[in-house]
This record gives sequence, structure tokens and C-alpha cells, in this order.
Amino acid sequence: MKFNLSRKRKWIIGGALLMCTATPSFAIFGLGDIVFDPTSYASLVSQLTTLESQYTSFKNNIRNFSLKSQWQTALTSMKNVQVTNRHGETNGMSAALTQNSTTAATMAWSNSSEALSSNTNDYLAGETAGNSGKLTQLAIVETSDTISPDCLNAVGSYRAARAASASATSSLQANQLDGTTATNSEVQQLNLVNAAQAQQLNEQQSQGALHACIAQQMMVQNMQQRNAAAHDLNLAANVHAQRQANPTGYVNSTNAYTDYVP
Repeated sequence: MKFNLSRKRKWIIGGALLMCTATPSFAIFGLGDIVFDPTSYASLVSQLTTLESQYTSFKNNIRNFSLKSQWQTALTSMKNVQVTNRHGETNGMSAALTQNSTTAATMAWSNSSEALSSNTNDYLAGETAGNSGKLTQLAIVETSDTISPDCLNAVGSYRAARAASASATSSLQANQLDGTTATNSEVQQLNLVNAAQAQQLNEQQSQGALHACIAQQMMVQNMQQRNAAAHDLNLAANVHAQRQANPTGYVNSTNAYTDYVP
């Protein structure tokens, strides 16, 4: 009997040790249908933690800004100009400066500038390009007649474009400053950013045309200044050469007279 009890005790102790060293899956309270797996439980806890973090991040992404109005800016408007026209000298100028019309720009420039007469064309017919001060003046006139209407149209086009896009700009800013859930999702905010960048690109392109006009006008001014300086140098050189070939000083006069060039 003692042997049997000892043997039972050994079986009990062995079974207990077996339960302590068993795999992670084991029965609770000896019931085989309820299994506890510590590895699966740890994985589930990790997944729940990840989901909670994602939920918090998503919640923060759709959270509304409550004080968007502090970012609001004002768009400076450009007034429509009205050029005085007493005798028809500025016909079309007001339209050229406020509308996108190449016809109005060309007409306005023609009405406000003096045309070259046929006598001038005949007078310059015998001149040689590159060696004529008269033709350089003609080049300035012709270049200005080409550039100036183009710049008039660029200014009018810019004004017209700003007026046409005023509604879209106002709508975009209203959506950007909206504090409700209607426009505050992450995708909606990204769409607004893309729309703002598109508007900024259009504005930069429009201003680029104006910058090109400024460069063109400066080129014409440089032509005029350069040709005027060249004309003065050529005139002085020609007078000096004539005085050297045909002295007009008094006999036995000093060099102060022969070297003098007015």
C-alpha cells in the first residue's frame, strides 16, 4: 500500500512538473477545451496597441483648426485705369491697359505716337545700316513700336486675368479658412494645397510676362543711350579729323587754338 501511495505521489509530482514545463498552449483547470496561449496573447496586445496608435493619428489628422481666421490675408486689387482722351490721342489706351486685346494695344500705341512720313523713308533710303546714326534712330523707333504694344497688352492681360480669377481665389481662401469638418480631412486639405500651388504658378507666369516687358523697355532705353553716346564720340572724332586736315588757326598761333575742338 505504501508502495502504491508512493507511486501515486510520484505520478502527481511528475504531472505537476510536466504542466510547468509544457508548451505555451495548455488547458486551464484540467479542462481540455479551454487553452491559453501567452504568445498569441502578447501578439494580440501588440496589435491592439498599434491600432490605438493609428486611431489617435487618424483622429489628429481630421481634427479641425479652430482659429483659421488668424491666417487670413487680403488680396490687393488693381483698379481699372481711365486715360484722358481729349482729341483722340489716346483712343484705345484705357481698353489696352485693362483688357486682353492685342488690337486695342496696337491701336492705342499708334494713336499716341508720331508716325514716320514718306519723306523720312526717302531721306534714309541711301543710308548704310551699321554705319548711320540716322538708321540707329530709326531702329529705336521701330523696336519701340514693336515692344510697346506688346507690353500694353501684357498689362491689360494681367489685369483681366486677376479680375477673372478673383472669384476662384476668394473661394479657395474661404475653403482654406473653413474650420468645419466639410474641408478638414487630410485628402481635402491636400487638394486645397494643390489648388493654391496651381494658382501661384499661374500668378508667377503672368508676372513673368510683365518682367519680360520691363526688360524689353530697358533694352530700348539702352539702345537710345548707347547710340547717343556713340553719336557724340563720332561727332567729336570727325571734327577733330577735319581740323587736322584743314587747320583754321591763325599763323604762328599757339597749340591752344589748333587743339581746340568745340
